[in-house]
Amino acid sequence: MFPVLETDRLLLREITCEDRSDIFACFSNKQVTMYYGQEALEHMDQAQALIDFFSRSYAEKRGIRWGIERKEAKNLIGTIGFNQWSPKHRRAEVGYELLPESWRNGYASEAISAVLRFGFHELKLNRIGAVVFKENVASNHLLTKLGFQQEGILRDYMVQDGKAHDTYIYSLLNRI
Repeated sequence: MFPVLETDRLLLREITCEDRSDIFACFSNKQVTMYYGQEALEHMDQAQALIDFFSRSYAEKRGIRWGIERKEAKNLIGTIGFNQWSPKHRRAEVGYELLPESWRNGYASEAISAVLRFGFHELKLNRIGAVVFKENVASNHLLTKLGFQQEGILRDYMVQDGKAHDTYIYSLLNRI
């Protein structure tokens, strides 16, 4: 059964085919995908393929991706989850994105905090990492604010629109 996470204002839930339009709206938005490491979606069938990928990743214990929904509205404002999940090594990387109209409302911080708790307490992770474009000032600041430590630079690590970008690598260790 897919885990549902709840915060004061948000519901983090499984992404289903009924969310195809919301996923397309998010991942076709060039402001959202600017620092994502993949090109913006152009067709609705790409949104369904992404939903299928999220579902397979969870079934194969390689990742878990939640849709982020505000409790008072039943549409997704973004997604969040773990990539590169390795149960054996008790580690994963967190990734997230929000639609621009939801930026600067504390939703990312609220969702990340819930996912971190789930990762450390339920998945028994020891390390949660994050890979962030150097140019993504807001995300770099947010991760530092949440206690992540910057470990270094991965040179030319992500290719976006044909151009290689350096990224920072961050980690947060379970010291509880």
